[in-house]
Amino acid sequence: MSPSVRLQEMIRVIRGARTQGEERGVIQRECAAIRAQFRQADNGTRSHNLAKLLYVHMLGYPAHFGQMECVRLIASPRYNEKRVGYLGAMMLLDEKQDASLLITNSIKNDLSHSSQYVQSLALCTLGCMGSAEMCRDLAPEIDRLLRASNSYIKKKAALCAVHIVRKVPELGELFTPASRSLLSEKNHGVLHGAVVLITELCERNPETLEQFRKAVPELVQIMKGLVMSGYSPEHNVAGISDPFLQVRILRLLRILGRNNETASDAVNDLLAQVATNTDSSKTAGSAVLYETVLTVMDIKSESGLRVLAVNILGRFLLNNDRNIRYISMTSLQKIVQTDHNAVQRHRGTIVDCLKDQDASVKRRALELSLALVSAVNIRSLMKELLLFLSSCPPELRAHTTSGIFNAAERYAPSQRWHIDTILHVLTTAGGDVRDETVPNLIQLITTATELHCYTVHKLYRALIADISVQSLVQVACWCIGEYGDLLLRGESIVSIYGSCIDVELQQRAVEYNALFKKYDHMRYPALSTTALGPVSSTAGGDLLDLLGGLDVTPGETRSLPPSVIVYEKNGVTLKLQTDRQTDTGMTITLTATNSTDREITSLTLQAAVPKSVQLQMKAPSGDVIPAHGLGQVTQTVLLNNPNKVSLKMRVRVCYTSQDFVCQDTVQIDSFPSPAW
Repeated sequence: MSPSVRLQEMIRVIRGARTQGEERGVIQRECAAIRAQFRQADNGTRSHNLAKLLYVHMLGYPAHFGQMECVRLIASPRYNEKRVGYLGAMMLLDEKQDASLLITNSIKNDLSHSSQYVQSLALCTLGCMGSAEMCRDLAPEIDRLLRASNSYIKKKAALCAVHIVRKVPELGELFTPASRSLLSEKNHGVLHGAVVLITELCERNPETLEQFRKAVPELVQIMKGLVMSGYSPEHNVAGISDPFLQVRILRLLRILGRNNETASDAVNDLLAQVATNTDSSKTAGSAVLYETVLTVMDIKSESGLRVLAVNILGRFLLNNDRNIRYISMTSLQKIVQTDHNAVQRHRGTIVDCLKDQDASVKRRALELSLALVSAVNIRSLMKELLLFLSSCPPELRAHTTSGIFNAAERYAPSQRWHIDTILHVLTTAGGDVRDETVPNLIQLITTATELHCYTVHKLYRALIADISVQSLVQVACWCIGEYGDLLLRGESIVSIYGSCIDVELQQRAVEYNALFKKYDHMRYPALSTTALGPVSSTAGGDLLDLLGGLDVTPGETRSLPPSVIVYEKNGVTLKLQTDRQTDTGMTITLTATNSTDREITSLTLQAAVPKSVQLQMKAPSGDVIPAHGLGQVTQTVLLNNPNKVSLKMRVRVCYTSQDFVCQDTVQIDSFPSPAW
């Protein structure tokens, strides 16, 4: 290949190389020829050779020997040579190179050139690779060009000023007056550059930020003009008028309105107008709406506007574009703590995203689902998370188990539910749980005294089914070592249905279990102990005779325990009755009924007592109250008052109707005495 070949021919030969070595050989020969010609006097091929060298640089080969040639070409009076020289300077030079200082004077001269295209070359180069020293020297020239009459030059000068402010922040004050005047321009390119420059100035100087807050009405008018303008071929992108400028203005308004009520009030109506009039079916419209949402959430906006913003993100979750779904969940996760109820309305859509094929979307959906867990939805949402755990990718399993454990620890409705949930996780993904899970679970089991028999049996069955999960084996072995004697007793068969999904079966199990335990002290011995072998029976004592030995004199009547209404609202009635009372203990039953024509769901009852009183809440009979008083939900509460302090209790009632969520607190200062 001769040294004088054209650029196109050199590219063709390089692309035709069959091996890396052959390509290297071609480039080495051509670079040697270019070096030789650089050492010669001006022969009219300098720009041609530098262009070839820039292509070599783009392929990743050394091209530093062409730096001085860039300086020579920039000083040339010919435009074609200047253009290649400036391009080479932007690619081969940076502020660390000494050669970059040599072009400062050339740039200064070209900034005053009569041709706008030469001025443009100088502005682009300075804005690309200008060092701090160059910026200080040439900043007055840029400020002068910001005030020029040529729109083409003003938009280039604005972007060059952005680079200068980033390099030398203290020079920002120099550009503040000129940048303010640029907002009156009609040219969209100049407006875009002005908004970018003002944004940079406001982010770096609080005093400048305060000055530009006065320009909020002007920015609002520019934005309204873009939103309400008709079709403009020059600026239209997929039906949106200049979405690039709209996005930049929204970002600037977000900065100006942050922590400032006056600026925020001036922007609220505009944001509502943009949110309702922008078409989200195209990517350009989605970009504008996304910036609108971010601005709404960052300023002091009205509550209705924040709900509208969350609903926009909810619509994004249904978009076919995975990128849009991803940024939607990222934004929802940032605002879930401040607007929890608004995000909660889209819980179903968020949970559906757990089934997405994209790993990034699935991870965001998991993090957002965990953030949405609360005391009201813990049961239903945990079912979805446990279902996801059984099929989630291996890289998400550890994060999922950690999130489930944290949520269960914070919002568990009962100790039994808590234990069941952790054991389910251990049997599903025991190899991915945290190290502290084992001691935490053991501590939980230790405190749940009445669940020792149930827990040791469940762990024993899990151990028989699978002995390969280390964490499960550790917990099971400890429990069997501590409570192994309970394995020999067996357990009451009906108690395992106390947390059954079938509400009818659950209610019957709780009632029968209460009967078994309540009358243990009055029942014949043969009825209170169950052995592994055949059970002996005494006269009048049969396993089917649940109350055998209780001789009731004919005609004798037993009154039911008195009850009092402690809560009555929205058709929901909560009654309290005292079933048993001793010197230091009391057993009470809370009964909830529903007189409305809609069923009440997600019912949870939480109780608090003085610190010296010990409280234990049994598993409720369910969490759904049938309509028209056709059913009820009961929950037993055990109170131990060893210090015999004045007994008071505060009950929190949470439930969901078809169209609202209610949460109330009831103070109980006195308890009815039992009937016997």
